[in-house]
Amino acid sequence: MTMVDGTAGQDLTPAPGAAPLPAMVFAQAGAEIRAMLRNGEQLLLTMIIPVLLLVGFSAAPLVNVGGGPRIDFMTPGVLALAVMSTAFTGQAIATGFERRYGVLKRLGASPLSRSGLLLAKTLAVVAVEAVQVAVISGVALALGWRPGGSPFAALALVLLGTAAFSGMGLLMAGTLRAEATLAGANLVYLLMLGCGGVVFPLAAFPDSVEPVLELLPISALSGGLRAVLADGGGTPLAALAVLGAWAAGSLLLASRTFRWE
Repeated sequence: MTMVDGTAGQDLTPAPGAAPLPAMVFAQAGAEIRAMLRNGEQLLLTMIIPVLLLVGFSAAPLVNVGGGPRIDFMTPGVLALAVMSTAFTGQAIATGFERRYGVLKRLGASPLSRSGLLLAKTLAVVAVEAVQVAVISGVALALGWRPGGSPFAALALVLLGTAAFSGMGLLMAGTLRAEATLAGANLVYLLMLGCGGVVFPLAAFPDSVEPVLELLPISALSGGLRAVLADGGGTPLAALAVLGAWAAGSLLLASRTFRWE
């Protein structure tokens, strides 16, 4: 039979199959980002609270931050808080409820591998953090912030901080019930906000407590960013070491204990 529709010689046999891994990862990352930005609680944690703290504590002399402009002290701490709110608090709560409602189980049965799913979640966190940094930095610059130091050192701190808080969030979400994760993540958020050098200098705490607080990941991140951006110092090796230890330990424990259902 002669073909007259131009399809002669073409193979029209259906060829079902999964999309390439990068395409699946980016599609899932896009879905994760949209879910984050549509969630009112997530938006409150990631954008609104950090900006309100930045404006409020920079404008009003509520806390003695020592010498120098208040905005120079506040901005690095608020940037660290933004990283924690996205990589730890938001991710822990969202992942915990995804596990409870069987979302992770269904995604685990899809062509997207579990490592691909974790990579997509990581890309989504980094993308939201980029928006946070842009918004907070823009507000800080409008309030008179003039950062110094190496942007590469600041980037290294943010990336290690993201890894540390992501590991903590996945560890909590993968081992606790969703309700316990919700309560625990918010409690940790408040404790680190108050005791992590975000809005209150660690020097304001008793001398016996200060060395312990310096080992918290939020203290290392806020202090490291402050040393770079406010003081114009070099690479803060001590802060990087603390964040690296938290990242390695939390990610290792999360990989061994995480339950997908």
